[in-house]
Amino acid sequence: MTSKVSEQKLCSLSLLTTNNYNTNLQTLLKLIEQTSDKSLIVAPEVCLTGFDYDNFEAVTEFFPHAMEEIKKVSFGKIIILTIIEKRDSKVYNFVKVIHNGEVIYERAKAKLFHFGNEHEYFEEGESRHVEIIEVEGIKIGILICFELRFKELWQKLEGADVIVVPSWWGVLRAEHFTVLTQALAIMNQCYVVASDSLNEDCTKTNAIINPQGKVLLNGNSPCLELKYSKNEIALMRRYMDVGIG
Repeated sequence: MTSKVSEQKLCSLSLLTTNNYNTNLQTLLKLIEQTSDKSLIVAPEVCLTGFDYDNFEAVTEFFPHAMEEIKKVSFGKIIILTIIEKRDSKVYNFVKVIHNGEVIYERAKAKLFHFGNEHEYFEEGESRHVEIIEVEGIKIGILICFELRFKELWQKLEGADVIVVPSWWGVLRAEHFTVLTQALAIMNQCYVVASDSLNEDCTKTNAIINPQGKVLLNGNSPCLELKYSKNEIALMRRYMDVGIG
């Protein structure tokens, strides 16, 4: 049965990534199970393993088991996260959209964070693959962490109902994360669901911003939830018509 869009909820998860990948997976699964039915759920970037460059072989080997477990809890929910995967001897940071037991969309991170030496470990994806997808009547765009800084990618996602931002964003640039995610919602007149890691070097910021730019922050909640309203998007785009359909 197809979900009614009006019943959907948006959810940004707060998650601490430890050195134990399986512990991280169990934490993620528990949080997902606690979310409401018909939720669009966003987890922090590489939340299952972190950027564990010293153990990259173990990181990539963990991928198949993790995906099978996440698929099991994805029925009636839309789960979005990034995961490190090796293909043809090359390693990528893939965003995955998982729904009703299947990976329904994926792409590799197109803008690697050279300041953090990501380019030394990952193969870069292509910006042309940054696009809007539609799941359960919701038009979804995805920007992976550093991709948030590129204005040409904002334009590619114009018309999205929800833009999600799974991140591992440095605490020294916390204000940038706050300002950019809010500006993205205001500029594209859509919801933005941002999920940053709880790890010490990250901002620990989880936010859902509505089409008017109002920011809801995580506080002490491991799962920040907000009801999704297609009408709120339409009202904002009619009220302040800047040409977004």
